[in-house]
Amino acid sequence: MEGGGSPKEGLPLRDFYIPDYIFTPESEKEDVPEKPTCPVIVFINSKSGGQLGGDLIKTYRELLNRVQVFDLGEEAPDKVLHRLYANFEKLKSDGDRLAAHIERTLRLIVAGGDGTAGWLLGVVCDLKLAQPPPIATVPLGTGNNLPFSFGWGKKNPGTNRQSVKCFLDQVKKAKEMQIDSWHIVMRMRDPKEGTCDPIAPLELPHSLHAFHRVSRSDSLNMEGYHTFRGGFWNYFSMGMDAQVSYAFHSERKLHPEKFKNQIINQQTTYAKLGATQGWFFASLFHPSSRNIAQLANVKIMRRLGHWEDLRIPRSIRSIVCLNLPSFSGGLNPWGTPNQKKARDRDLTPPYVDDGLLEVVGFRDAWHGLVLLAPNGHGTRLAQARRIRFEFHKGAADHTFMRIDGEPWKQPLPVDDDTVVVEISHLGQVKMLATHNCISKSIDDPSTPSSAGHHDDGGQQSGIRG
Repeated sequence: MEGGGSPKEGLPLRDFYIPDYIFTPESEKEDVPEKPTCPVIVFINSKSGGQLGGDLIKTYRELLNRVQVFDLGEEAPDKVLHRLYANFEKLKSDGDRLAAHIERTLRLIVAGGDGTAGWLLGVVCDLKLAQPPPIATVPLGTGNNLPFSFGWGKKNPGTNRQSVKCFLDQVKKAKEMQIDSWHIVMRMRDPKEGTCDPIAPLELPHSLHAFHRVSRSDSLNMEGYHTFRGGFWNYFSMGMDAQVSYAFHSERKLHPEKFKNQIINQQTTYAKLGATQGWFFASLFHPSSRNIAQLANVKIMRRLGHWEDLRIPRSIRSIVCLNLPSFSGGLNPWGTPNQKKARDRDLTPPYVDDGLLEVVGFRDAWHGLVLLAPNGHGTRLAQARRIRFEFHKGAADHTFMRIDGEPWKQPLPVDDDTVVVEISHLGQVKMLATHNCISKSIDDPSTPSSAGHHDDGGQQSGIRG
């Protein structure tokens, strides 16, 4: 019996099957002879991966119950899950054992780019469930850092029945991993003129569904100020890398026909845009006022309750606050410090659940290309529990930011000396991972230490208290 399903071609795979009445209370209850061992709900961004998103929806609906598979272009995940968990409660109160079993063993699958995956992660976090379902990610975007970090690869998946069955079997065998969630808050005074709302690249990216102005009733709201909040799981970056990413997304929205090939999307187009944006010759084309040190003071908290100034070299034009070991299509900006450097600078191995972010800087695109070399890494600035950017008054009228692959242009009021971005830890979420994935847990006894690993040293920078 292939994939734990029925031997008959037209029947759904029973190991993963969820009957209609679990989703819709008015449906007639179905007698399910065997409880599914791995019930799944699948969310697919039909706009991702060219035509692949639509093809995946078709195949998953052939293999599962159609009501288990959702097109994110038609229905948002928060509505689906709110409805589902309300129905779970009703069915359990009526003594429905199958509903209780499905809630306890449910796994989610999301197919799309990192922004799509982050969207679902945010929804699951916001639900504050007693038993949050773990999430598997199908690489269907450009960077695919989240799938790559947890062993699901970074190339677009096959969409035929056999490929999807194979993936479902991997989901059934996958291990659960906790990963840190991070909260970002930006606050600034009401500008005398103009707006400070984030500017998306022609279309609102998923990160800006999460990064939004808080309501008047929110405890973070302050009279006379604009306050925005959001969340991320992989990285927050600011500077020239986000600027090039913004140009990439804008170009893709204007000319989608040029972006059919995933590899060309990621490498060729980024290189071309990086050149036109001056990222390869930043010292000539990029105004020094946009360098991170000239744009903002950066403070970090390594120990709870104790803020320190972080010294940023004046040449750094991009800063990345990294939670997972994958950035820009599978590169690892932090790398592996050798034992002596780790000891001298009090660095710990980069775990995904240790409550720490790795902070890395880049001077220009040539510096970024170092990541392609063995042991290559960016400028390791710090590991921190909280990070705070305090923007200099009048330093710039805008900057570029990026959350988990989704960029935006952020206007800054030039007459304001109170613009602050602060990143803090906000609990954890459960991911599904293959057993040989590159992400490491602090509680995993098989996790290797940094001992015995060596790198080329690179440029280092310090912290002053």
